[in-house]
Amino acid sequence: MILNEPELDLPRFTDLPLRAELLHEIEELGYERPSPIQAEAIGPLVEGRDLLGQAATGTGKTAAFALPMLERLAELRPERERGDAPLGLVLAPTRELALQVSEAVSRYGRGLRARVVTVYGGAPVGPQWKGLQQGVDVVVATPGRAIDLMNRGALRLDDLEMVVLDEADEMLDMGFVEDIETLLDATPDTRQAVLFSATMPRRIETLAQKYLREPVIVRIRRETVPEGEAPKVRQTAYLVPRTHTTAALGRVLEAERPTAAIVFCRTRLDVDAVTETLTARGLRAEALHGGMDQEHRTRVVERVRSGRTELLVATDVAARGLDIDLLTHVVNHDVPQSPETYVHRIGRVGRAGREGVAITLVPPSKVHALRAVERLTGQPVEMAPVPTAADLRAARLERTRSALHEQLTDQPAEDAVRAMLAELAAEFDPVDVAAAAVRLMQDATGAPDDGEDIPVVSASRSAGRREPRSDGRGGAAGTRPPKAGTTRLFVNAGRASGVRPQDIVGALANESSLSGRDIGAIQIHERHALVEIPEHAADDVLRSLRGSTTLKGRRANVRRDRGFVGAGGRRG
Repeated sequence: MILNEPELDLPRFTDLPLRAELLHEIEELGYERPSPIQAEAIGPLVEGRDLLGQAATGTGKTAAFALPMLERLAELRPERERGDAPLGLVLAPTRELALQVSEAVSRYGRGLRARVVTVYGGAPVGPQWKGLQQGVDVVVATPGRAIDLMNRGALRLDDLEMVVLDEADEMLDMGFVEDIETLLDATPDTRQAVLFSATMPRRIETLAQKYLREPVIVRIRRETVPEGEAPKVRQTAYLVPRTHTTAALGRVLEAERPTAAIVFCRTRLDVDAVTETLTARGLRAEALHGGMDQEHRTRVVERVRSGRTELLVATDVAARGLDIDLLTHVVNHDVPQSPETYVHRIGRVGRAGREGVAITLVPPSKVHALRAVERLTGQPVEMAPVPTAADLRAARLERTRSALHEQLTDQPAEDAVRAMLAELAAEFDPVDVAAAAVRLMQDATGAPDDGEDIPVVSASRSAGRREPRSDGRGGAAGTRPPKAGTTRLFVNAGRASGVRPQDIVGALANESSLSGRDIGAIQIHERHALVEIPEHAADDVLRSLRGSTTLKGRRANVRRDRGFVGAGGRRG
């Protein structure tokens, strides 16, 4: 079934086939009516049907699969004993989302005393192993750690009744497709399969065709906007060298001066770095990512909604379900991997007839991704130059002139101020006195000295193609030093161990805070591999890996590269 817009006449939760214990927890949470995705998905899932669901983030997908999973648990509870293998498995792309889902499942299943264990990379495996050995009803996992624990014999999937892929498009973007297929192949043929995705590219449909049996299809699309109130979004892209992206972003936002904006970044490390840069420019920016507790998140969002903060810097996962009425700008720190993600982001502005602005920073290697966005939307994205140092100085002077004009018009200077200025004017030229006051005022705002312009780059040399990661054999087409702004990690496993670039991408993205899109060139040699990552993320990645990770089911040591490899493969 396909819903083109949310239904207005939704049932109550009490109308759905859920037992009293679950309805009690729902009532305790203050929910009366299910969201459209919940209303359409819960019934078929309780009946045991496979389901393919498409809905935007923040529409209540977690409850849509968690409540039927817990209903099935309650039916089988008398037969289950302590130490049992899990009945339900939920796969999520990141540890932050896995923890959020786990918290929700535990809350909904409190009346059933549901045993929920969360397993994810970047954390000691011991406590997670112990939790599984004590018996579990539902496991929420990131794919890499799930495979690791399955290979160790700690995660048993023999008794699985239901498997859920949450944010499937994001998992595929992060390079987890092989891990997902490995896990699904290990589940019983009789299990129920559910796939939820915010977008529905061809590869998601292929995955569904392979692993779902005659699924119910539910698509929840955005509510249609009445004629004359269609979104009005001015879309602008700035072509900048990758190493100058954050600096360029600061200049663009200072020139735009948005009332309220969300700046989307890929990782929590990017969020922190961008927030720091924008704050240093005197802009009011707040970070929001999965490393923050709910209380902190709530405070940050409230400051944005009240106008005390003008810029919210966030990851997609952290901003999921966040709705800010007065949002004027959506900013992409980099071009989103998926054109559908771009469309979903900019749909947050330009509502109810108001004009909104979408800004995207584009390195030359990602121009092809911008063209994909234009093909999907059927609208051109205007290319604009990054403001120059002279542009910024002129803009600051204009803001100062406007502020002075307003002050002189509304509030004439106090007598004491007039006396001070008269005294200074007796010694100095009045214009020089005013110029000095303006300089002091600008210094007090914290505006940086943008003495140099950001290099201008051309799209022609890179448009329509990606920067190569490796040659056809999985090795480097010649070795070179790391690109500016990146560092290189050494992994002691290579072609001899069957390691491929996608194995390294999946392992690093699962075990650390990187996403697959943050990982640069990968060079696979006979017995080792080299991989480029952002320099600012290196220490955090190595702490998360604690010197090792799992590749092809074996432990592999990871450290900073101490040199580079010659064409013959010998270390220099």
